[in-house]
Amino acid sequence: MPRATVLLTATRKGLWFLHAAAGRRGWRVEGPHFLGHELHHAVLDPRDGRTLLVAAKTGHLGPTVFRSLDFGKSWKEAAQPPAFRKASEGETGLAVHHVFWLSPAHASEPGVWYAGTSPEGLFRSEDGGASWEPVTGFNDHPQYSIGVAGVGGTPDGPVLHSILVDPRDAKHLYISISGAVGGTFESRDRGASWKPINAGVRVDFLPDPYPEVGQDPHCVRFHPLDPDVLYQQNHVGIYRLYRPAERWERIGDNMPREVGDIGFPMTLHPRDVNTAWVFPMDGSDVWPRVSPGGKPAVYETRDAGKSWTRRDVGLPREQAWLTVRRQAMTADACDPLGLYFGTTAGELWASTDEAARWDCIARHLPQIHAVEAAEFGA
Repeated sequence: MPRATVLLTATRKGLWFLHAAAGRRGWRVEGPHFLGHELHHAVLDPRDGRTLLVAAKTGHLGPTVFRSLDFGKSWKEAAQPPAFRKASEGETGLAVHHVFWLSPAHASEPGVWYAGTSPEGLFRSEDGGASWEPVTGFNDHPQYSIGVAGVGGTPDGPVLHSILVDPRDAKHLYISISGAVGGTFESRDRGASWKPINAGVRVDFLPDPYPEVGQDPHCVRFHPLDPDVLYQQNHVGIYRLYRPAERWERIGDNMPREVGDIGFPMTLHPRDVNTAWVFPMDGSDVWPRVSPGGKPAVYETRDAGKSWTRRDVGLPREQAWLTVRRQAMTADACDPLGLYFGTTAGELWASTDEAARWDCIARHLPQIHAVEAAEFGA
């Protein structure tokens, strides 16, 4: 059978699949799965095209991970979900509030996954998500770990997210943190040691606007064609880094002043290192976290952030007070490219012509936390 596109849509009250019809001209909604459970992420393993992991917070089971080997027909909970090490006598222990981010490891490591949690912890599974162990090189780090830093963070809780595995080197990892010791960190030894890479990223809420750590990255991506090209949507702007350089460039300064460069998601074109999309939100004053002026739009750059173009054809023209969370915007691998985003208002929007026009393909879902485009079939 030909490969088909499906959107894995994780929400505050369950998981839905949206299956594309031929030519992506229509969509079939399937679900819910896990109705009533809070789902933060759903990811299809690109290494086998059939294993599906979801990060769930359930009322009676608490934070956990479920796995399906038949694309959602049946599910099995992890026998050992991500959990911090047991505190020694005299220490204050930590408990995982929810699993927030899931990333498959390197192509050479089938069955290996990483998970990021709140409070900010990093975990690894070597059996396809059935059992998880802490990555102690980060979780127990004397300077960067949450155990030292405390439990401050974002209004939705501190999180470890944007777990990136270099496709050229299984040992080369990036993670990002929104929390007490925030920022982006790099490891070249599979997580045994870490260094911050935050130079040039501004922090408006600390006395030192350019500290070594303390930033609030909302979403960090590297490009699949050139993993040395990284983009970041931050609490304070949009940035780009081209390794081996260590200093980020604020490319969001080129956004329209009346819109600004504050937002959550960052999506890259899989075939063009200079093309990216963001979804700005109102980050002024009390941070209402809604579309600026109630007029939602995607902004696109085709020149690595030197200029930005508003892409809002088909979107509401006014009185649309919504936003898009950091995991809720994605792209497929089709040609022309398909772009998708889910909103805090429970709507799922699609463009099958690289953001030239948008159509709403699902309404009245619960608040959408994450959207991932996946392909399955022969």
